[in-house]
Amino acid sequence: MPINPDIRWKQRLTNFERSVQLLQQSLIIPNPDIITRAAIIQFFEVTMELAWKTLKDYLEAQKFIEINSPKSVIKKAFETGLIKDGHGWMDALEDRNLTVHTYDEDKARDIECAIRNSYFPLLNSLLISLKNKTHEQE
Repeated sequence: MPINPDIRWKQRLTNFERSVQLLQQSLIIPNPDIITRAAIIQFFEVTMELAWKTLKDYLEAQKFIEINSPKSVIKKAFETGLIKDGHGWMDALEDRNLTVHTYDEDKARDIECAIRNSYFPLLNSLLISLKNKTHEQE
């Protein structure tokens, strides 16, 4: 028996929230070494994965269908006002895809900077927005 979509997104939101917290804790470390930078990037990758899947589950609970790829989910979330910076989300997705397949120290530094300055705020804003949605439904 499939899980109720309204429950699924809330369950996934719990995992997304924990991932955002771990990413935030990793970003507290100033001047990370190569191992710490790799951990920051790994937390970012996991958090991005959970972000788009949580968005997908939420949108499905709202009766949107045929949104199966991260790009289509981000586009629909932007269209519906769930996220504000569509270009920023697409940049984050592109960098997430780069980090999954290659590791280059210069690129890792650039992505770490983007995570700190751009991507973490996007992810945290989404978390706040989705948590507000859970309170609206109670």
